[in-house]
Amino acid sequence: MEVRGREERERWIKHYSSAHSILLVGEGDFSFSLCLAMAFASATNIVATSLDSYDDLIKKYKNAKANLEYLELLGASLLHGVDATKMRILPVFKWKKFHRIIFNFPHAGFYGKEDNPDLIMMHRDLVRGFLMNASSMLLPDGEIHVNHKITAPFDSWKIEDLASGYYLLYVGQDDFRIEDYPGYNNKRGSGSRSDEPFPLGECRTFKFKLWPGAQELDLIQRMSGPEFQVPVNMQRQPVPLVRPSMYNDVHLSNGLRPNIDHKNECHRIFGAYLDHVEQTLEALVMMCVILLGKL
Repeated sequence: MEVRGREERERWIKHYSSAHSILLVGEGDFSFSLCLAMAFASATNIVATSLDSYDDLIKKYKNAKANLEYLELLGASLLHGVDATKMRILPVFKWKKFHRIIFNFPHAGFYGKEDNPDLIMMHRDLVRGFLMNASSMLLPDGEIHVNHKITAPFDSWKIEDLASGYYLLYVGQDDFRIEDYPGYNNKRGSGSRSDEPFPLGECRTFKFKLWPGAQELDLIQRMSGPEFQVPVNMQRQPVPLVRPSMYNDVHLSNGLRPNIDHKNECHRIFGAYLDHVEQTLEALVMMCVILLGKL
């Protein structure tokens, strides 16, 4: 019987390893996700998401369907209709943390010239919202990567300054070269030319990490925030027959909605309150651990 020291050899492509759990947001034709999967010879460690629905992807990008099918074959988890600025509230991510969270060339849309101050503000708000969400989905030793152009006017986004207040530390930037990612095709993603590439020029990978102890501090702070408080008028609210699902706008890669079980009557009626109790207890336990560690 053959004895193997490790089941599989760890594979790397630039900053990413087959041993990393990786989340990609804002994917276009999913060619970047597929590039990583091909380098790893597997995609079981990859969760790839798009803001577009599955149907819109197929219409916009000629290679999207084939890329998605190949990723599924390699074991990737694929989600569509995911807003990077709201993703942390999705139940599918409730207990999931990642070593790498990647947003390639975020863009808020084509609403005039790129040097327009209002448009630059929209771009910055998009990245800021992404960083806020990603910070709570990162493992202690993980990194958030934002790939971005640094020539004017894109340097006006000041990516490195956008993580303030989210327990994130800007740790630097590396050159981004598309040739380092075989098979990746950047896309405009909007309008009649959505499937066409845009000129990259000089680009960087901006890197962020969690501050030491950031996750514990976040739990304590959120415990006193509005999401940890039961509204005083909760008892006056009508009880819904079916608890609204947070998956409403999220679709699997085959275009179907996830199958949600609504048969548990107790969960339907008391689910929101029980979730609040569960999260509060988690925060209390974590706070006790921190306090005991200081004794």
